[in-house]
Amino acid sequence: MAICLICTVKAQGKAKYVFYFIGDGMGVNQVNGTETYLAAVDGRIGTSPLCFAQFPFTGLVTTYSATNGVTDSAAAGTALSSGYKTKNGALGVEADLTTRVNSIAVKAKEEGKAVGIATSVSVDHATPAAFYAHVKERTMYHQIGKDLISAGFDFYAGSDFLCPKDTVQNGEPDLYTQCTNAGYTIARGYADFRKKAPKANKMLLLQTEAASQADKTCIPYAIDRKKGDMTLQDITRAAINFLSAKQTDGFFMMIEGGKIDWACHSNDVATAFKEVVDMDNAVKVAYEFYEQHPDETLIVITADHETGGLVLGTGKYELHTDLLKYQRQSSVAFSKMIARQQQKEGKNFTWEFVRKQLQDGFGFWTQIPLDDSETAELKQAYEKIL
Repeated sequence: MAICLICTVKAQGKAKYVFYFIGDGMGVNQVNGTETYLAAVDGRIGTSPLCFAQFPFTGLVTTYSATNGVTDSAAAGTALSSGYKTKNGALGVEADLTTRVNSIAVKAKEEGKAVGIATSVSVDHATPAAFYAHVKERTMYHQIGKDLISAGFDFYAGSDFLCPKDTVQNGEPDLYTQCTNAGYTIARGYADFRKKAPKANKMLLLQTEAASQADKTCIPYAIDRKKGDMTLQDITRAAINFLSAKQTDGFFMMIEGGKIDWACHSNDVATAFKEVVDMDNAVKVAYEFYEQHPDETLIVITADHETGGLVLGTGKYELHTDLLKYQRQSSVAFSKMIARQQQKEGKNFTWEFVRKQLQDGFGFWTQIPLDDSETAELKQAYEKIL
């Protein structure tokens, strides 16, 4: 059984402005672990509360799917967006994979609200797609992209499309062209968005083309971020600015912190905690809006499931989350760097080089003592890639 945390800021009466944040893979332990880590970095035992964890209403929900005791993001996203449980892998349809169900975003559009769907991963990934797509399998990325256009929401944001060209019907325009033909202005990066937004009717905000050439699946992890990289804060601020300017009766927006899940799949807890902080920073942008419209705004923070089976503390009655501060890059970025270096150096790729990178990037041996057996285990991993 998967558990997620829900916190809300309650609007008085019917909310005019609705923010729906989803931390993909963010179970209770991811939240508690992050707060414990933040306190440890400050030199304290205890917790340093995240912004959203201090909201006045909290609840726990189960997120099993219609067919599995452990859900995936597609089935969970469909449940969170529409209230219907479905088969793992399916989006916007019931478990029969045929009967379509509409999301709260569709209903908000029908009621005259502006609608935005945003994420830190690709715009056609499972969680954002659950709010506009109707497919039997979450990997149908090109069709999901077409459903994005058909839904006609006012604002979309994420890293990019995963499958912009149809591999079956070669004569069909790619999704970028189809978006433009449907009236969407495509902005590449936050600076480009600010330039184009005033004259845009509908907006598709993607990361820069250079960033997509490096990795179109997502914007960079917070721990790996460089100057100029698009952030979830940028995306949230852009969504607020764009949707607020629409002549509509308020707005609904979904913002996904999509890479908490990815970091937990990699068992990379330092990266995961910093992704939770990154989503919380996006929540703070929404909270600033709430402070300006306190009687009309609803903010909901939830998760689709927990990822990784995160456990805080084993064996001794000790917890050393403060040691995570010495990690300076994600495990994914570290692995890519090591692979590039090994390919470049060939037989000259040495253990001394790897050891130096582990020392500088994770604090091993200098800040975090390792015994001989732990060092030997790391060296064995090095030898396996020769």
